[in-house]
Amino acid sequence: MPVEITWWGHATCTVEDAHIRVLTDPLFARRLAHLRRRRGQVPPAGARRADVALVSHLHADHLHVPSLASLAAGTRLLVPRGAPRAVPALRRLRQVRVTEVVPGDEVRVGEVLIRVVPALHDGRRLPVGPRRSPALGYVVEGEARTYFAGDTGLFDAMAERVGPVDVALLPVGGWGPFLGEGHLDAGRAARAVARLAPRVAVPVHYGTYWPIGMDAVRPHEFHAPGDEFVRLAAEVSPQVVVRKLGHGESVRLEVAR
Repeated sequence: MPVEITWWGHATCTVEDAHIRVLTDPLFARRLAHLRRRRGQVPPAGARRADVALVSHLHADHLHVPSLASLAAGTRLLVPRGAPRAVPALRRLRQVRVTEVVPGDEVRVGEVLIRVVPALHDGRRLPVGPRRSPALGYVVEGEARTYFAGDTGLFDAMAERVGPVDVALLPVGGWGPFLGEGHLDAGRAARAVARLAPRVAVPVHYGTYWPIGMDAVRPHEFHAPGDEFVRLAAEVSPQVVVRKLGHGESVRLEVAR
């Protein structure tokens, strides 16, 4: 059966593979602290339906407790090891089944195997939070192998640790005019594509949230990363198909290994 990927905005995607719905970094807020959603509607109720949800790291735009609280009873939730201690509100989410994971772990959900892989990113709960948890990526293996990078910078062993993949969901921007260490911009994401050599790449983590009052500050940083990634990926990896989705749009992929 084909694999279907829907981008809801920011790092939130649904991957449907082998009759299993996998939800990444659920964020269903219109506003988060100083950020507001500037493009795309808040995802509909159906977006909250998943067999398993993946949290890549503890930053509030990736581990958003109110969004996790809206998941259906019985949803499996994979979080970095130490997350419930660093974010005590997680322990009050009685309707989900929380599993703490680290790179190298594997979790089976139905016919899908989820492999936990490393990410190069500050995994702490900010702006405060001395307790560290690893930042993670995930590879969803069913009919296809889909890599969700979370937030990460390039690292030397990326291709080795992630392994062969068919689809790569890669961050190409952020929620402000500047990206710090441990992030992919459009150029670094294109270099990641060259290393990983997926069949299909989908840019995420851009063009959704922007700081209130900063609409006129380098607005191209909000709108441009997706198109810039398409251009740069075509230069360095012309064999890779890049599918730039709009908010709420889906792509269906026939993957024959």
